[in-house]
Amino acid sequence: MTEKAIVVGSGFGGIASSLRLKALGYDVTLLEKLEQLGGRARVFKKKGYTFDAGPTVITAPFLFDELFNLFSKKRENYVKFKRLDPMYNFYFNQNKKSFNYFDKVEDSLKEIAKFDPKDVEGYKNLLKMSERIYKVGFDKLSFTPFHNFFFMIRQIPSLIKLKSYLTVFQLVSKYIKNEQIKQALSIQPLLLGGNPLETTSIYNLIHYLERKWGVHYAMGGTGAIIRAFEKLMNEEKIKINKNTDIKEIIFENNKAIGVKANNGKSFYGEKIVLNCDPAYAYKHIIKKKKKWSDKKIDKLDFSMGLFVIYFGTKIKYNNIAHHTIWMGKRYEGLLKDIFNNKILADDFSLYLHRPTATDKSMAPKRCDSFYVLSPVPNLKSEINWKVKGLEYRKKILRALEETILPNLSKNLTVCFHMSPEDFKKDYHSLYGSGFSISPIFRQSAWFRFHNKSENFDNLYFVGAGSHPGAGVPGVISSAKVLENILKNE
Repeated sequence: MTEKAIVVGSGFGGIASSLRLKALGYDVTLLEKLEQLGGRARVFKKKGYTFDAGPTVITAPFLFDELFNLFSKKRENYVKFKRLDPMYNFYFNQNKKSFNYFDKVEDSLKEIAKFDPKDVEGYKNLLKMSERIYKVGFDKLSFTPFHNFFFMIRQIPSLIKLKSYLTVFQLVSKYIKNEQIKQALSIQPLLLGGNPLETTSIYNLIHYLERKWGVHYAMGGTGAIIRAFEKLMNEEKIKINKNTDIKEIIFENNKAIGVKANNGKSFYGEKIVLNCDPAYAYKHIIKKKKKWSDKKIDKLDFSMGLFVIYFGTKIKYNNIAHHTIWMGKRYEGLLKDIFNNKILADDFSLYLHRPTATDKSMAPKRCDSFYVLSPVPNLKSEINWKVKGLEYRKKILRALEETILPNLSKNLTVCFHMSPEDFKKDYHSLYGSGFSISPIFRQSAWFRFHNKSENFDNLYFVGAGSHPGAGVPGVISSAKVLENILKNE
């Protein structure tokens, strides 16, 4: 008889796991809390504007291709990717300077030379180091299970050789001296929930990852990828249940055998895969004695929260790139306020997404669709977002209007936001963190939530909180880790 697998959560990790389980021969049922698939990659539609709720940067297209290839199908027949150039534009509010991070290295070097010609060689050397890290951290370890302590011990010599004891910011600072270029080249961990001042330098592999594969956009938005996956899952007879919020894992002794939903339904299977925040799962839906006690979980370091404003304009801002990183006047001090002091500072740095720079379908004719994201403290800060949210939103929009989006206030047609409170409510994210636990060294690899539960048989974790970590490549790779575990059981 065919074994059944239940996958809880339809973010990229849950979808990728469902497809890999199906390809292994399991009868798969995918359960989603919300009314649409995607988790953080859901879509909002308002007044003719389309807004991707969460991830917008695609950096490893081959990971998507692999999932379609499992069934001898081609991803490009379901969703088209477009390579972006520049990959990002950095705007520095302190001196109103811009830095384009181009797709071609030579073009980026010319931009770096405008800030400090001496950093050109430094950047070349940083890229060489990034390639070395990539070949170990991504090629070798991102698909490998880390539930064996001695396997991790064996990796230590190569990790030390790659200077993984340094932080991302420290490693970049070894090669780059200009303060603004240093900021631009160390900010990437924020896209994974990490503080560049504390995140292990293993994450500098992102530089080479982007150079090797490019930064891409899915035509129709990230939501088009989810729709493509939903079509593929329907074709492959994966059962999908939306509006199904799981309240408890069902156990038989120490073996997970099913899940109970809030709507009264129960689902049973030989493999139970959770694509949700493991911290939330261990605290709230695993109601048995376990290694990850509430006390232990509360002591973990959680990623920052996210404050995201979605807005549409009745004019086009043609000079704004697809991805803009708007850098505030402080860098290290602001990061310390967000991650360590947990205070909502008066200043901020922002990520501005303008999909209509590439894809006119995301807004009505001659209009623009945007989202702007500000890293903020998670809910351990006890910020009251019902009181602070609107005020903070106005402050961010005013800063954009005074710098790169002139006359924004009178051209707004749609505007709404999500705060860490919404992440807690919609995604069951503990403390409203944007990316589960943070990717510091003592919470990476074996020290992270294991992909195979340490306590219970037949229970597995994928997604941002498990190995290899957050970010679209990380959560999709976690499904590959799951596949490798199941193949060797």
